[in-house]
This record gives sequence, C-alpha cells and structure tokens, in this order.
Amino acid sequence: MTDVSGPTIRTLDSMVVYTNPWISVREDRIERPDGSHGIYGVVDIPDFALIVPMENDGFHLVEEYRYPVRRRTWNFPQGGVKDSPSPLVTAHTELTQETGLRATSMTHLGRLDNAHGTSGQNYDIFLATGLSAGAHEREHTEQDMRQTWVPRTELEQMIVNGAITDSNSIAAYAMLLLRGLARQT
Repeated sequence: MTDVSGPTIRTLDSMVVYTNPWISVREDRIERPDGSHGIYGVVDIPDFALIVPMENDGFHLVEEYRYPVRRRTWNFPQGGVKDSPSPLVTAHTELTQETGLRATSMTHLGRLDNAHGTSGQNYDIFLATGLSAGAHEREHTEQDMRQTWVPRTELEQMIVNGAITDSNSIAAYAMLLLRGLARQT
C-alpha cells in the first residue's frame, strides 16, 4: 500500500449551489496533480451514528419509508443530532429516539466514510448491549417508523435476500463480525 499524505488535488475555488436545513451541495473547481482542471460536486452532510442494538443472539431493527428509493427499508437505528457533543451521545440519543431502548453499554466498533466519492460524511458504529425498553421519542419525520427484533440468522437471511439493502447497516454488521462480537449479548 502506498501512503500518500496531504491532498493531491488542489481546490481552486468553491461555490455552494444548493442548501437546505439538512444538506448543502457545492461545486469545487480543482486542479489535478498533472495540472489539468476539473470540477467536483460535493454533498456536505453532518456525520451520524449507527447503532447495532443486540440482545439474545438477535438485533433490533427499524423500518420506514425512504423517499429517495421509494420504498420501505429495514436498517439498524441511525441518525445525526444537531450540535451533539460526541458520537457516543448521538448514538444514545438516536437509539432512544427511534426504538425507545436504552443501553448500559455502547462499544465503538469503528468509523467509516459514507459515499466518499461524493461526500465527506462519516459515521461511527456502536454496539449497544444491556438494553432496557422504554418509550420511543421519534421525530415528526419518523412517524411511519416501526421496529422489530430479529434473530441473528434471520438478520443474515434478510441481508442475503435483499430485505436489508442499507449499505451502512450491512457494513456495521460486517464490523461486528470482524471484531468477533456477533454472538455476545
């Protein structure tokens, strides 16, 4: 592997072409190492946390309608909290908001890039254990969300048969497996 430190593409100028409360899109004029010029369209989105709530050799999932793909999808709880002091606080908040679950333990599994070809957004993955049930605190935009618990074998089948297509959830499960934590409760 070659380690290249520092940017190899120089930004000549940058202009925001669209913004709303959740994202902004900018167009950067760039210069490549060979001196040629080009543009990059970059989507700026705040970082988020993804939580893998695990108990009894199974996992809690949430499902909601995802407008961009025009269908309901299953995934692990995830989201961002504006002005959150840390990814850990975000993870606890999102878990409670979306599922009502509270975790006595949050283990950081890793930090990944999300769509690194178009965005600088990152996400932190946490394993939530020691779960206790409570009332969810969903945002208005999550009004159609539902949740369920599935055994580990069913989760894996859902990934294989395309019932779970959220790449972040699948990557989080891979991190859990690679760390050897999939069977702990």
